[in-house]
Amino acid sequence: MPIYTRTGDDGTTALFGGKRVLKCEELVDVYGSLDELNSWVGLISSQIKSADVRRFLSVIQSDLFTIGSVLAGWKGSLVNIEKRVPEMEKRIDAMEKDLPKLNTFILPGGSPLGANIHVTRSICRRVERQAVDLFQGHQGQTLKEKGLTLSVSDEGKKIILKYLNRLSDLFFVLARYINQKDGYKETIWVGMKR
Repeated sequence: MPIYTRTGDDGTTALFGGKRVLKCEELVDVYGSLDELNSWVGLISSQIKSADVRRFLSVIQSDLFTIGSVLAGWKGSLVNIEKRVPEMEKRIDAMEKDLPKLNTFILPGGSPLGANIHVTRSICRRVERQAVDLFQGHQGQTLKEKGLTLSVSDEGKKIILKYLNRLSDLFFVLARYINQKDGYKETIWVGMKR
């Protein structure tokens, strides 16, 4: 069976249940950005030496597919997504023990891997902003006008937003940790002192 179906040639895509919508719909934009984020997680995972971290990033990739599927109408559970937040917090705390305290902003960069992790973090923040906009701006009215429904419960929305927020924190600390391990000094933002 070929990868191409030709069904999207008119600028539409199918949600779970078969309803076709324009590819520029806000809902589609969010899970398109989730796919972009997932690809960047795959990129950084391919560069990480630690098998434990690679395994965890693979779990994160599965989580991102789950979130995208739920947004697209799949009736799956977000239980594992909710459980992952404390796991991320434990990993953040463990890495932060080896890092200097931050009293100011740092510029994204460092080693090639550290810089890629910072890009991944910023994409995660964009996905978070898009999800907030989707959840706040489309609490039914706009989607209903377009014949769509967002089938995520209020509790599900909270879980997704908390997960994305903590995930971006994880990437921030992971970038710092990798840069330190690779011998790259952080560049402090000097702000308006110039």
